[in-house]
Amino acid sequence: MTPAAQAAPAAAEHSAAAPGVTFIDAAGSPYELGLAHGRALAGPLRAFLDDGLARLNHLTAAPFTLAGLTPRITAYRAAVTAALPALAEEVAGLAAGAGISEGEAWLLQLRREIMGYSRIPTAGDCTTYARTGTGAPVLAQTVDLNGDLDQHISVLRLAPAGAPRRTLVLSFAGLLGYLGVNSDGLAVGLNLVLGGEWRPGVPPYLAIRHLLDTAGSVTEALDVLAGLPLASSRSLMLCDARRAVYVELLGDEMRVTEAAPQAGVRTAVHTNHFLHPDLTARDELNVFARNSSRRRLAAAAEGLAALPADAAPGDHFALLSRPPICVPDRGDIRAERTVAAAVLHPAAGTLHLRPGDPSRSATRAFTL
Repeated sequence: MTPAAQAAPAAAEHSAAAPGVTFIDAAGSPYELGLAHGRALAGPLRAFLDDGLARLNHLTAAPFTLAGLTPRITAYRAAVTAALPALAEEVAGLAAGAGISEGEAWLLQLRREIMGYSRIPTAGDCTTYARTGTGAPVLAQTVDLNGDLDQHISVLRLAPAGAPRRTLVLSFAGLLGYLGVNSDGLAVGLNLVLGGEWRPGVPPYLAIRHLLDTAGSVTEALDVLAGLPLASSRSLMLCDARRAVYVELLGDEMRVTEAAPQAGVRTAVHTNHFLHPDLTARDELNVFARNSSRRRLAAAAEGLAALPADAAPGDHFALLSRPPICVPDRGDIRAERTVAAAVLHPAAGTLHLRPGDPSRSATRAFTL
């Protein structure tokens, strides 16, 4: 059986999956992985692109056009192709599989970079934590996004040809990466933080996918991350069987924070404001979002401390479902809200997902 044929069951998985989640199981070359992804989502991606240009024009004051964005897309595409050629090939496969142009496929990878800083009052943009030393390392987070992206959730299970590891990736609307776990026992989550100059480079979502493809531990991931020309500021949460750290990225600077163990347990918690003292003065988050971020940080730290060492995914989802961690839908497509929550166990290679508001949805389990 060829790698492309192995990816074919994705369409059947889609029809059997619970509403709002597409499961795509693909193996093969980078192009073949993208081809399977695109084929599974051809109709939804075409509709998404036709809805205000991937909904960008519902979120910004001045409308965009694909032609007007082409110079920016070209600059980012060149940067990604130079740094991560395999992922550039996968974008080409995504375009072919979905029947969209390569420019449109790149636009799907670059939506957050094109939106840039968002200074409208907001109530959330992800709460993330990790814990090791309990016998069951865990990384868990809410996903707070605008644009009603809970209508376009996918989980990708990927086996790249010739690669030593497999990955499970949570994806939205054709993204090749967002958060996930790999078969070596590395989990990666993220938070938006705002600062510095956003520029053509590797979008952090693609950087996360590259970490999952190429790194087998937190230590290896930090080495890989240090060599990437990132496009924009982020905080990444990294977790394996031994370490839980968050990495704050601002321009060419990278700050790593790893909590000292307490009774053998290490925990890391992050929301949407910079925590490292070297970076806090350059935080561009608006005051409304910063207040929300601080409240969610305190609630997550307190809630995680109260969870037992053997906490089940349902216990973590209960914490992620509480206000202020879970951000409700206010009926405004421009405002971030919790569109999913995920609980990853890197040692077991599992991703548990609740799409939409996690207090109202059932858990879906995916495994490597």
